[in-house]
Amino acid sequence: MPPLQGIPTRDFVAIAARVEPEAHRLIAQYPAGQARSALLPILHAFQAVEGWVSPEALARCAVWIDEPLSVVESTASFYTLFHRKPVGRYVLQPCRNLSCIINGAGDVMRHFRERLGIGHLQTTADGTFSYEEAECLAACDRAPCMQVNSEFVYDLTNEKIDAMLQAIRDGTYDVPALPQSAVPAHDWHVSQEAKKKSPGAQGVPDPNNSGGLGDASGARMIARLASDPYPVDVRPTRERLVADAATLLIAPPPAKGDH
Repeated sequence: MPPLQGIPTRDFVAIAARVEPEAHRLIAQYPAGQARSALLPILHAFQAVEGWVSPEALARCAVWIDEPLSVVESTASFYTLFHRKPVGRYVLQPCRNLSCIINGAGDVMRHFRERLGIGHLQTTADGTFSYEEAECLAACDRAPCMQVNSEFVYDLTNEKIDAMLQAIRDGTYDVPALPQSAVPAHDWHVSQEAKKKSPGAQGVPDPNNSGGLGDASGARMIARLASDPYPVDVRPTRERLVADAATLLIAPPPAKGDH
């Protein structure tokens, strides 16, 4: 993809210099030896400057908090709010969870894909939009909902989507654009994460299916529960004794003949 107009040549030294004072301020808020507690806000600070959390940013964080790089990488990969590849100026994240689906999120997502010409975890060729069908955003009372650069938008309709996309293109939308320090690729997923899906979530062709809808094991378990009142062999494990009667753990067993 050719370079996008207006994106400067990336200079990570300058980027780190902008973040470093904030990183030291955050680290100073914690007791000595607890610098790791500042990791999440430092990652957010990098993303606020770069638009994503780059491998160089992860390595610099590891130095600042004096932790192995593996600790920083595992933390960054756990939280979906951190973009680990360059993304568009506007990250659009409609919710695809239960309440939103019941209230029409399937149509909303189809409309987004048609209007943008891209699919889940993809970016438009002009670098304006990145699109992700997100898990529950915890705004079920205003479903279907979404986030635009982490800002909530509620009660979505196709007309509301069209107006939003046009306002973003016109530069009049009230949510600020993300910075861009690098040209985003068409596909912004991280391949290591894509390989760690459960068997029911692999090879799913429908982007509205977050995985596992073709897995019949849940239905089999429900049928078993309905037909067998005691489907699980309950053993007196230590955990169950702690939950049900902790005194049994310390009381001596009764002697033979005792009542």
